[in-house]
Amino acid sequence: MTTTDERHEALRSLLGAWALGAVPSAEAAELELHLTDCPQCAEEAGRLREAAGWLSVEEPLDQPGALRQQVLDWCLTRRPADLPVPTWGMPYTAETAKLDALLRDLGPEEWQEVAELPWHGGTEYLRPAEVLCHLAAVDGYLAVALGLPDPVPGGPFPAGGPTAVRRVPPQEAAAVPRVPPQAGPPWARIAERTARLTAEQSGQPPQRIRARWRRHCHELVRSAALAPQGNTPVDFGFATVPLRDAFVDRAFECYVHGEDIARAVAYPYDPPAPQHLRQMIDLAVRMLPLALAGQRAARPEPAGAALGGADARADGSGTGAGRRTGRRIRLVIDGPAAGEWLIPLDGPDAGPPGGEPVAAMVLDGLEFCQLAAAHRDPDRVPVGEHGDRAAIREVLRATPLLSRP
Repeated sequence: MTTTDERHEALRSLLGAWALGAVPSAEAAELELHLTDCPQCAEEAGRLREAAGWLSVEEPLDQPGALRQQVLDWCLTRRPADLPVPTWGMPYTAETAKLDALLRDLGPEEWQEVAELPWHGGTEYLRPAEVLCHLAAVDGYLAVALGLPDPVPGGPFPAGGPTAVRRVPPQEAAAVPRVPPQAGPPWARIAERTARLTAEQSGQPPQRIRARWRRHCHELVRSAALAPQGNTPVDFGFATVPLRDAFVDRAFECYVHGEDIARAVAYPYDPPAPQHLRQMIDLAVRMLPLALAGQRAARPEPAGAALGGADARADGSGTGAGRRTGRRIRLVIDGPAAGEWLIPLDGPDAGPPGGEPVAAMVLDGLEFCQLAAAHRDPDRVPVGEHGDRAAIREVLRATPLLSRP
């Protein structure tokens, strides 16, 4: 081998390091001069430089949020599930899995971080394991309705009680156990249950608390699959809702508090899938008339003030024509979960809602959910407005009242 050949091989051996920018400047200059005269090395250098570019792409290591659902959908096309999860149970399944993935990555110090959980009545300050106790405490209401043991010690139906032996969830309202009446504020029972479960779990390793919460989530989903109509009533003490709505409610709270934890530990956190986000928005919109009524009851208006828009209808459809109708507002949700809803503004005393909406408001879907969770200021949230601005303000300020501790 000649000296020229030896030098060629020596320079060629540097191509990999050169592609990564790891060759000293003097040798890099000599190598680059060699590449102008050697087509073989120049071609290999181009391939190596392109490969090095792939290695240095700055992309997050976490898989896209939709990947899990895509894989599941593909698997289910090959082999349908023996006991499929109802559509209304999918948001809860996805959000609990996403939160579990975040918690699996937490180190000992991150488990000690304190998350802020705002709601319309204030802010709760909880560590991640305490957040799980809170989620499990509220999930316990669903467990009771589904015939599962209550995860809260000394709950309305303790583990091993009469409801624990049921295998098929009840489908009729008369069959569901009632939560004992509660004294004090509407949310007192939830706070008390959270405190009781947190005390019972105190001293346990955080990952053990996570594993217990996750098992309970799986039990709820499996039991829900036995009640695909979702008609089983769930009694929260302050409200009773069908199982399908209770599951969407739990998915919403899991998403919100998962984001609260992620913010505390400085982790990225993906929003819900569009089809799941739309279910959450739809539930919140259907609950808004109750929030509006509560807001109005807390700030009584002069007699007839709330009906002014209905009584003075220009087209004669108001009370002046002998027929009474309530006002409505059009909510337009923008973004991946886009859709439109008509929200009744006045109570049942105003008559059935009808006529043209008095106003229209446009909100991003995620911003609407954050507002419903009292994580946004209703006077500062970005919103497109048209029509009766007072009605729009009324809806925006009532929306955070949907939140709870």
